[in-house]
Amino acid sequence: MLFCRFLLTFAQNYGKMNVDSIKEIIERQPNLSTALGMEFISTPDDDLCMATMKVDERNRQPFGFLSGGASLALAENVAGVGSSSLCPGKICVGISVSGSHVKAVAEGDTVTAMAHLVQKGRKLHVWNVEITDSSGDIISVVHVTNYIISPRKEKAE
Repeated sequence: MLFCRFLLTFAQNYGKMNVDSIKEIIERQPNLSTALGMEFISTPDDDLCMATMKVDERNRQPFGFLSGGASLALAENVAGVGSSSLCPGKICVGISVSGSHVKAVAEGDTVTAMAHLVQKGRKLHVWNVEITDSSGDIISVVHVTNYIISPRKEKAE
């Protein structure tokens, strides 16, 4: 937990994986990450992306626990933000998301997603994402593959 606090403090001041421009794009209009309460954080490493999400009425099951679907959405989004930060001007979309949930998290807690870049290719990025609770216990492990697309250039009239 102390290491996560160090990363948060360091990243807020000196982030190498700077996600500020991606956060601006995300905040322009309603979308899944804002609807579920995801907060993306810059990190000191260029192969590590981070996000937090408070477990509340936006992302919990009716029983008061974090939804597995919300965990997968958090993982896909943090990996997408990481890929987008590494590839300015490109469109990065998830094409494969696979995960295992190993512990429940009750409403009121906050989860942290740490996405580690495993492979950075020209067209594909592969990320491993660990999601932990506020005690630092792993709650989900997720594997995400992103496809990197060059936007089409508009034809001049």
